[in-house]
Amino acid sequence: MTKEKVFLFLFLVLIVFIFTKFGLARILIDKERAEFFFKDSAKNINFKKYPSYIKGIYINSWTAGNQSKMAHLLNLIKETELNAVVIDIKEVDGKIAFDTTSQLIKKLGTEEILIPNLKNLIRQLHQENVYAIARIVVFKDGTLPKIKPELALKNKSGSLWQDWKGKTWLDPTSKEVWDYHIEIAKEAVKIGFDEINFDYVRFPSDGDISKIVYPAWDNQTSKPEIVREFFEYLNKELKPLGTFLSVDLFGLTMVREDDMNIGQILENAIPYFDFICPMVYPSHYPPDFEGYKNPADYPYEIITMNLAKGKERIGNAETMPTGRQAKLRPWLQDFNLGAIYDKKMIELEKQAVYDTNSYGWLLWNPSNRYTEEALEKD
Repeated sequence: MTKEKVFLFLFLVLIVFIFTKFGLARILIDKERAEFFFKDSAKNINFKKYPSYIKGIYINSWTAGNQSKMAHLLNLIKETELNAVVIDIKEVDGKIAFDTTSQLIKKLGTEEILIPNLKNLIRQLHQENVYAIARIVVFKDGTLPKIKPELALKNKSGSLWQDWKGKTWLDPTSKEVWDYHIEIAKEAVKIGFDEINFDYVRFPSDGDISKIVYPAWDNQTSKPEIVREFFEYLNKELKPLGTFLSVDLFGLTMVREDDMNIGQILENAIPYFDFICPMVYPSHYPPDFEGYKNPADYPYEIITMNLAKGKERIGNAETMPTGRQAKLRPWLQDFNLGAIYDKKMIELEKQAVYDTNSYGWLLWNPSNRYTEEALEKD
């Protein structure tokens, strides 16, 4: 065998090894949509690699802490196109679902260890080349208001204000509330998550909001500016960690330019996150939206319309020296509301994401029961 043939043989063996070891076959399958992102830390020495085109599912804390349920979902990921998970570490109940090392969190007593093996779970995900995202619900909180009521929204009588579902909220204008969630995010990075996702970063949208008293609000700064300042603060405090950041926004923020009285405006998030995750669930759009009597019956049309408009606005946004420029990676509906969401409906949602050149998708089902036949086999 000539030297040239030996070299060629060894080269082919190396290529096969790389494909097997690092899961590059999946990347090539999605080569037209895949994109790698590299972010350096403040010292420009540590680099995090964003995986190929994200296709993820939401996992609540109860599921993440249940070995049999996680075994099923991990097997689903192995067998299909899925390559990412979003795990709750703080939901609307306000409990932090894993054992942190934070003295602040320990002192407050806001932990409820629903995921006792979280560090090992993340290690297992990484061994399987699965991207791990931590979800943190921010201002809607059922725990901290009872421990520190001075940080919570109040009624004029001084009692804790509650929305129509009986849920309490933290004051979005409180710097102490901001710092508390920065602490949670740092703990999530420390335990190994690749990305931190923030949800409920807004003012309340339901309940008798006319009765709300905001303990820290100066009543002069607008709601959109307060939310923007929080976005800016998150980026500033977490950028040195070199982790990816994302935020969930109402789907209507893609097409509405006002803040809908909740403080969310698309342009105010763009400079501070790597990904914006609009919740473009067709069932959540009002009847007759853009001429569609029941938007839930038209997943492709509703999602395409919203993502196309959102992408246009991101393209027109002023670039800022923050180190981030957000891309769209939407949440998709995998639950029955307004219509039956079967294999065909979910495939139409996914196609809308592909046709608008968005940067991946995340499926939401609150009980983590996904329509498996809608997922492509790997």
